[in-house]
Amino acid sequence: MVVKIARIAAWLLIVAIVVMTLGPPTVRPVSGFNRSLEHVAAFALLGLAFGLAYPSRRMLLALIGVAAAALMETLQLVVPGRHAYFSDFVINAAGACAGLVLAILFDWFRRGIAAVGATRRNSGIARDGGVGRDR
Repeated sequence: MVVKIARIAAWLLIVAIVVMTLGPPTVRPVSGFNRSLEHVAAFALLGLAFGLAYPSRRMLLALIGVAAAALMETLQLVVPGRHAYFSDFVINAAGACAGLVLAILFDWFRRGIAAVGATRRNSGIARDGGVGRDR
């Protein structure tokens, strides 16, 4: 279920980021936060979503994320009213990779919780912490 939701979210996020990056400046929402923070947050969410959607392809996703950030920043050179900055590329690429790291941590945490639950079930430890007590 997580993978299905993450796949839908990932592809919707990529469309939104492309529109906000390459569309006219008027389609870019202004949150009131620092512009760099907006960039890193957007690309981190994108990396997180793709990392959860395609867990066996995370290294490839990191490379694609960096390439996509470079491509989107470069394409801004030909869009009237937009400007390309190397610092934006670095921030976007770092955000995408950070999102992938968050996906790895999320999976690691989720597996750890599942392992603890399985250990409890297999060892006979009751929910209240007792071991095999008769009631």
